[in-house]
Amino acid sequence: MATSGAKQGTKIVSKTSAGGAGATAASGGAPIIPLASPLMGKKKKPFLGMPAPLGYVPGLGRGATGFTTRSDIGPARDANDPVDDRHAPPGKRTVGDQMKKNQEEDEEDLNDTNYDEFNGYAGSLFSSGPYEKDDEEADAIYAALDKRMDERRKERRELREKEEIEKYRMERPKIQQQFSDLKRKLAEVSEEEWLSIPEVGDARNKRQRNPRHEKLTPVPDSFFSKHLQSGENHSSVDPLQGLGGLNTPYPGSMTPGLMTPGTGELDMRKIGQARNTLMDMRLSQVSDSVSGQTVVDPKGYLTDLNSMIPTYGGDISDIKKARLLLKSVRETNPHHPPAWIASARLEEVTGKLQVARNLIMKGTEMCPKSEDVWLEAARLQPGDTAKAVVAQAVRHMPQSVRVYIRAAELETDIRAKKRVLRKALENVSKSVRLWKAAVELEEPEDARIMLSRAVECCPTSVELWLALARLETYENARRVLNKARENIPTDRHIWITAAKLEEANGNTQMVEKIIDRAITSLRANGVEINRDQWIQDAEECDKAGSVATCQAVIRAVIGIGIEEEDRKHTWMEDADSCVAHGALECARAIYAHALQVFPSKKSVWLRAAYFEKNHGTRESLEALLQRAVAHCPKAEVLWLMGAKSKWLAGDVPAARSILALAFQANPNSEEIWLAAVKLESENNEYERARRLLAKARSSAPTARVFMKSVKLEWVLGNIEAAQDLCTEALKHYEDFPKLWMMRGQIEEQCENMDKAREAYNQGLKKCPHSVALWFLLSRLEERVGQLTRARAILEKSRLKNPQCADLWLESVRLEYRAGLKNIANTLMAKALQECPNSGILWAEAVFLEARPQRKTKSVDALKKCEHDPHVLLAVAKLFWSERKITKSREWFLRTVKIEPDLGDAWALFYKFELQHGTQEQQEEVRKRCENAEPRHGELWCAESKHVLNWQKKTGEILEQVASKIKNTF
Repeated sequence: MATSGAKQGTKIVSKTSAGGAGATAASGGAPIIPLASPLMGKKKKPFLGMPAPLGYVPGLGRGATGFTTRSDIGPARDANDPVDDRHAPPGKRTVGDQMKKNQEEDEEDLNDTNYDEFNGYAGSLFSSGPYEKDDEEADAIYAALDKRMDERRKERRELREKEEIEKYRMERPKIQQQFSDLKRKLAEVSEEEWLSIPEVGDARNKRQRNPRHEKLTPVPDSFFSKHLQSGENHSSVDPLQGLGGLNTPYPGSMTPGLMTPGTGELDMRKIGQARNTLMDMRLSQVSDSVSGQTVVDPKGYLTDLNSMIPTYGGDISDIKKARLLLKSVRETNPHHPPAWIASARLEEVTGKLQVARNLIMKGTEMCPKSEDVWLEAARLQPGDTAKAVVAQAVRHMPQSVRVYIRAAELETDIRAKKRVLRKALENVSKSVRLWKAAVELEEPEDARIMLSRAVECCPTSVELWLALARLETYENARRVLNKARENIPTDRHIWITAAKLEEANGNTQMVEKIIDRAITSLRANGVEINRDQWIQDAEECDKAGSVATCQAVIRAVIGIGIEEEDRKHTWMEDADSCVAHGALECARAIYAHALQVFPSKKSVWLRAAYFEKNHGTRESLEALLQRAVAHCPKAEVLWLMGAKSKWLAGDVPAARSILALAFQANPNSEEIWLAAVKLESENNEYERARRLLAKARSSAPTARVFMKSVKLEWVLGNIEAAQDLCTEALKHYEDFPKLWMMRGQIEEQCENMDKAREAYNQGLKKCPHSVALWFLLSRLEERVGQLTRARAILEKSRLKNPQCADLWLESVRLEYRAGLKNIANTLMAKALQECPNSGILWAEAVFLEARPQRKTKSVDALKKCEHDPHVLLAVAKLFWSERKITKSREWFLRTVKIEPDLGDAWALFYKFELQHGTQEQQEEVRKRCENAEPRHGELWCAESKHVLNWQKKTGEILEQVASKIKNTF
């Protein structure tokens, strides 16, 4: 701040010797122009009439400095005089302290220690001078410059600060971050484990830790009585003590009371009675409850005194406000029932039960025609009082059904309930609710009689008609249902019950007619046929065992309200819905109807066949497939399903005949050729299989036919024939990778590693995107000890096939098998960056971590791949490793449900049950695996595709894979 040294500022009003004009200018106003006089100059001064310049002090130019009088600064005060502020802090309580403080503030610290070569003095040199307009402008310019410079450096500064904060947090993480995985574990701590945690050690000394408990012994009444008598002898002062003038007792010290002699002894008996009365009152409050039953054990009431504590835990001020508000509502409108009910419930919640009862009884007086008030009063009153309240309510409202139902509920004896309900029915004979309640208490015969009367009083109640029909004989039930139809022509349940009645009595031919007549009659009466409701009724019939009725309902309503182009899609959805609800006969009826409408639709036949395979019998499946191939002879899968069903049943000739018919319908079909070959080879008819394959190679040559030919010779041990066939096949199908794999594996089996390597390399030139070929070549190099070459092969494969999770996984496992865990972890991190949603990579990453971090990693994996079977399987293995058997079983079940084709999941699940499950659980897993027929999985394929296991069934492969699994995780 640049400030002129010549400037002098003062806050004191100046009195100059110049007087008038100077004093006027000092006040800051314009100088007053004097009246014209002969002494004034002829020319008017230019500054007259203008405002004084900034910092102008009148008289300063001619040396007339200002002066101050005592009236300006107040009376003189001593340094030790107190200041006017009564609450001044220490150090500012006297005038001297205040002056010293002001002097320190005014003086600047110009010491050498406060001087810097670059910045100068720490403080402002001109802070004592006046702050003028040019100073303010200079400060604004400097502030703008500082702001501009700060904005230029803002991004770099913020980035640097952010990096420093991150670095600091990495070096010194918060305690919360260090214990995050342990916090997550707290969710699994059971209540017993939590309670068994030992308490924190006590740092107090022994005397503080084990204070002596104060022993209190109740004083007997005889003690008080004895000392009362001794007190009579010493109620006055002994004159021999030499205290003259004290013979007269103090005024008021001998007033009548318990200790005053002459007024009678202290009556201990009355005190005991009063105490007993008080305890009796408290016990009666506690034992009184809304239900009328005693809350407290009479023999051990002290154990249940908690019931005296109000259950409401809110603020008392809120209760008072609510109470005041409700009181205002009651006084404003005393005939408003909700006000009385709310008031009573407020008092009940706060523990004042008797006040609540008094309020609600007053409410019954003010609102005698309100059901809700009477029912609330009955609820709040105990047993017998509640009955009296209900009786009073009945007198005021003899037509109230709810009051009668409440009266019946209050009765504990069945006879009394019946009596109440019959009395109610005399007054309210048209109440369906009362009739139902009364009938439920009766025996079947009496119930039938009552229902006969009930349907007369309530002819529009479907439930009463149907209940009466169920209790009647067949002929009477038919008559009852006919009467019900006459009275209620718009209800479908009566028609469906009639159909079920006919089916139950063997008249199945009448069921279809009744349902058709029902649809016609309901439409004639203006009822809209709701298809979903009828299907729901059919499902209920199915569950009740009325199969014919269920099928008749489905046939009648399945096509209602559906566009022609939507029929197939809608019907398939209906069938799936019925299967999900357990109504299998409904689903079967839907499929049967769909097949009648779409007899040439292969997809419908397939859905029906799979339904029969999963939920039907073998005979029903074969019958359906026979009809299916008659309508869809070109559908190979239907022929193959029929042949397989016969083969699994052990009827090989029938399977051959089905395949022969399939050949006639589908000549040169690859699937049927291979199915015939499999049938013969599985039944040890190898020559037949060879002839079939030779015929297939000549008539329908495909890569798969050649592959099966090579496989058959290989598994039978004819290595030379297999190699010749493989060479011939590769002339025609050199871009089929499985042929190159088989050629290399045959050479590996013969210990010809160079030829195997050559086969794999040639195959990769033709099929660079075959992941399995890259695997075989890298594992071959690893087996012969060429780790570097195996690593290079996998790196090349990842370049050829980017974002391939399987190749990344193989690279990680290669390093792990070589003992290079750090490199494996680095590769896994790169793999997860390139394939962030790969389940197999996340599953492997979980078990690459140390044990304490596995659970955290599994949580991250589930966030990324929630429904991936490999991740679910990893979580199941993790729980297994922690011996959490129940949780592990749940995750195994979830895995095989999401992906039943994953053989590794079945093998691990079976191994788990072998270790921790029962015999039944093991058999269940094995059976479910055989039904699923899994084909995939690393461990599973290694066994199922081995040449020595080519004839083994699913169950045998399951046992073999499970036996080779080691609990290394």
